[in-house]
This record gives sequence, structure tokens and C-alpha cells, in this order.
Amino acid sequence: MKVQRLGVGPRMSKIVRHNGTVYLSGQVGLDGNSDIREQTRTMLANVDALLAEAGSGRDQLLSATIYLRDIKDFEAMNEVWDAWVPSGCAPARACVEARLARAELLVEVSVVAAAQ
Repeated sequence: MKVQRLGVGPRMSKIVRHNGTVYLSGQVGLDGNSDIREQTRTMLANVDALLAEAGSGRDQLLSATIYLRDIKDFEAMNEVWDAWVPSGCAPARACVEARLARAELLVEVSVVAAAQ
């Protein structure tokens, strides 16, 4: 199968599809001035939109890597994450504390999913 790239920019593609697998670039919340819960909600809404564009969905998640600016936000982020992930469809996941690209960003996620 040929590699398909969507939303191609100079540094990255928003979506890459290959052999029935969907790879998303890192996604962040829309408003860097909001709290961790709101940034997580809007980040996951971005993931939903990109997965739909790629022909997948959150029930097809294979793995997720979550980056938190401060690990103290782990529980608050998980409140939103747990409500978002369909029951029985939790992906393999890692969550780490990391410096993000902009100081106002509190959370970022990179996901891999199966194409439907």
C-alpha cells in the first residue's frame, strides 16, 4: 500500500496512512490560556476530527503518547481522557512530563490508530 499523507506542511503531515494504520501528528488544545481540562478537551476534539478525516475513530486507537508540561496535571487530564476513550477501547499509552513547544501549552498527544 502506498503511503498517503494529508495536511502536508513543510515539517510534518497532520495525518499519515500506511498499511491500514493511521498516524497523527502531535495535537494540542486550541486555547493556550485555558486550564488543563479544557486544553485536553479541545486537543481530543482535534484528534476526533483528524481520525474521522483519516477514516478511523477513537474506538480504533492502538497507542497514545501524552506529554504534560507538569505531571501535577496527570489526574485532571485523566478525568477528561477517561470520559473520552470508549469503554473497552483503551490504547497502549504512555504519559510523560515534557517541555512543550510553547510555554502556554499544558498537554499534547500523539496517536496511532487502525483505519476502519
